Amino acid sequence: MSVETSNRVQVAAHHWRPRFVANGIDVNDFDETVTKTTEWKDWGPNWRAVGEVHEQLGRDAEAHARTVSATEAYQRASWCYHLGKFLWFEDAAVHAELRDRSVAVYRKALADLNPRGLRLEIPFEGHIIPANLRRPREPRRPPLILIVPGLDSSKEELFAIEEEFLRRGMATLTMDGPGQSENSVHFPIRPNWETVITPVIDDLAQRQLGVDLGRIGLMGISMGAIYGPRAAAHEKRVKAVVGLAGPYNLGDCWDALNPLTKGGYIFYTKSKDEAEARAKAYTLNLEGVLNRVTQPLLVIHGARDRLFPPAQAERIAREAPHAMLVMYPDGNHVCNNIAYKYRPLMADWLKEQLV
Repeated sequence: MSVETSNRVQVAAHHWRPRFVANGIDVNDFDETVTKTTEWKDWGPNWRAVGEVHEQLGRDAEAHARTVSATEAYQRASWCYHLGKFLWFEDAAVHAELRDRSVAVYRKALADLNPRGLRLEIPFEGHIIPANLRRPREPRRPPLILIVPGLDSSKEELFAIEEEFLRRGMATLTMDGPGQSENSVHFPIRPNWETVITPVIDDLAQRQLGVDLGRIGLMGISMGAIYGPRAAAHEKRVKAVVGLAGPYNLGDCWDALNPLTKGGYIFYTKSKDEAEARAKAYTLNLEGVLNRVTQPLLVIHGARDRLFPPAQAERIAREAPHAMLVMYPDGNHVCNNIAYKYRPLMADWLKEQLV
């Protein structure tokens, strides 16, 4: 076993154990799979094997009309397939297989979630923005929260975050935009997310979805915390924004990024090498943007974030005219180690902004 491949396994385990456990991966599955993965090349195949165990449990439950059990097993399978490929690019065919299986098996669960999910395919630049819509059970027209993933997350991964909003009477639309999961095939990452959010809202306005498009909030995670404010600077139908653990300027953070995250930016920006990705990183910034974010903006960050230094969040909060900064001293990147602190806060805050 080489030092490099061993280090990559440990980097993945160290950085992302709290994240994936907080988002639904069984902690025993995580620890056991990390223990038996001695070579980085085996990370994707090993997580595929765990996903197949859960997918088979789903099929067995479905065969006996055990809908709740089948739904939960399909979700776990989807999360395992996603974890196998999220920053793993050793085998392009296996990466693509894991991406497609994660999406496909989650689609089997959507209609039986509680509350149920509906897949939307929003026309976009010759392709689609795929999104999962969920509405609370109350018959009134709820506000809508647009949930925007980051570099390596996906709409399927964000079920637990959706639940925070749904329990408080808000609907959620979780999407894969350019360079994200399903849409990494057709588009690279782009900074100008007003070109994404505006056509999404325009399309929603043409549908009878039972949500109140006069009360739209947006929650962006990590890189999504750049995309969200950039969209809100132009799209005033977005009434309030949460930026969770985002950078002010990705280029300024580049040199300190771990090798897996750098590899993700190379892949999802469709760059030929690290030098090209690093140059593109400087376009992913909020310079000259935040003074136009006139909506309320909640900036959440962890003081122990190893990807994006706290000073990045502090600068965002200084430059946006109606920003509030919450800095958790014990929070890691995305504060996944203290999800019980930040998730209720952001959901309550957005509900209060959209009353």
